[in-house]
Amino acid sequence: MDIGLLTTGLLTGLREGVEAALIVSIILVYLARTGNQRHFGQIWAGTGVALAVSIGVGVVLWVTIRGLEGPAEQIFEGFATLLAAGVVTWMLFWMRRTAANIRGELQAGVDRALLEGGIWGLSILAFTAVIREGIETSLFLLGQATAAGQADAGSLSTLLGAVLGIGLAVLVGYGFYRGARVINLSVFFRWTGVALVFIAAGLLAHSIHEFVEIGWIGVATGTAFDISSILPHAGDPAQLGAVVIVGQLLRALFGYSSTPEWATLIGWLAYVVAVLALYLRPMRPAVARSISGSQPAANA
Repeated sequence: MDIGLLTTGLLTGLREGVEAALIVSIILVYLARTGNQRHFGQIWAGTGVALAVSIGVGVVLWVTIRGLEGPAEQIFEGFATLLAAGVVTWMLFWMRRTAANIRGELQAGVDRALLEGGIWGLSILAFTAVIREGIETSLFLLGQATAAGQADAGSLSTLLGAVLGIGLAVLVGYGFYRGARVINLSVFFRWTGVALVFIAAGLLAHSIHEFVEIGWIGVATGTAFDISSILPHAGDPAQLGAVVIVGQLLRALFGYSSTPEWATLIGWLAYVVAVLALYLRPMRPAVARSISGSQPAANA
């Protein structure tokens, strides 16, 4: 069991799972409060299809990776981790921008579906609301697994962590539905977002490393430093001791390397500095949207 990959999988599953669980909970709460509990089945149908599609996408991509060899495998891994870093970066800023109004937007969507009377309108609403989270999770977990290598134990650790994280997210969503504000959601999203910035930076660094190895990046390819004697990122814990476990944990979480190329190190630092500066900058207060022109939308 790889504790580092278990942790990254758990963090990803928790973060993405909480977003999806809150989306579904907001829709269900609104339906219940407006006397439309009979439509719960459509919400669960849309949610179930979105989950199935997300799992299917993840399985297809993973099977594809396992069938590649040599440079093709490195090219695919490089693009997979680069895509995962890009997706999570977009997701962070989307959530930062829309979190304040997400409840109002979802409630407006429910109103439209109910007024138009389409039997599958609510299923489509739930599907589109959840599928983004599911696809993001599949891509992100794929990037984490490929960045750490294709060992079955590592893949299983990532998957187990994601399942545990999603399980915790379901509990949070149920608590939200029942009215128990078990966590401060704004603080939760802010600090898990900061952690994901560093994880995405690690994915980007792995992508750059793969492109350096296959010769696609030909500048700044020298080793920036070598601290493998102090904190190696790979090796046998039985021979090197607990320090290698720390190195492996940092590698799985944040893409740490004890012998990084200059291009990899510069790319990691540039990403962290730029994205953190943008992500943590103060936001202008958002104007709450109203439902049916009367009640202001409460924050999610």
